[in-house]
Amino acid sequence: MITMHFDWYAYVVLPLLIFIARILDVSIGTIRIIIVSRGNRTLAPLLGFVEVFIWIIAIGEIMQNLDNWVCYIAYALGFASGNYIGMLIEEKLAIGTLVFRIITQKNTAELVDALYKEGYGVTEIDAKGKFSKVNVIYIILKRKNLHKVQSIIQHHNPTAFYTVEDIRKAQYGVFPINRPTSFRRKILRLRK
Repeated sequence: MITMHFDWYAYVVLPLLIFIARILDVSIGTIRIIIVSRGNRTLAPLLGFVEVFIWIIAIGEIMQNLDNWVCYIAYALGFASGNYIGMLIEEKLAIGTLVFRIITQKNTAELVDALYKEGYGVTEIDAKGKFSKVNVIYIILKRKNLHKVQSIIQHHNPTAFYTVEDIRKAQYGVFPINRPTSFRRKILRLRK
C-alpha cells in the first residue's frame, strides 16, 4: 500500500508567507510612491529599504522553490492585494494638500459663506465658460477635509462642476483651525 505524504510547509505555509510578504512590500511601495510625490526625503528612503528587503526575501523563497506553482499564485495574489491594501492605507492616512476647483453658473454667495464659516480660505474668480459667465472658486485644503468640503458643495450647489488635484507644496493660506478635543480643552483650561 502506497501512502501519500502532503507537504504542508511547501504548499500551504510557504505560499502564505510569500502572500503576506508581497502584501507588505507592495503596500509599503504604494505609500512610498505617494510620499515621494509629496517630496518627503526622510521617510521615502526608509520605506524603500524595508520594501526591497521584504521583496528580496519573498523572491528568494520563490527561486528556491521553482517547482512549486502554488508559490507563484501566492506571489501574484500578494501583489494584487498589496496594491489594494496600500491604496486603502493611503486613503486612511489622508496625507497631503489639495486644490479644489469649483466651476458653477449659480450664485456662489451661500456656498462661499458656508466655506468661510468652516474656516476655509476661498478665492473666487469671475470667468467665461463656453455658454455663459461662470464663477470659479479655488480652495486649498488638507486632504483629510476633502469629504467635508464635498458635502458642503453638495448641500449648497449640487450641480457644480469641480476638480480636485494634489499639491506638492503650499505655503501660507487659510486653513480650518484644528479644534481641540475635549481632553485637550481641559488641559488648556488647566494651564490658564
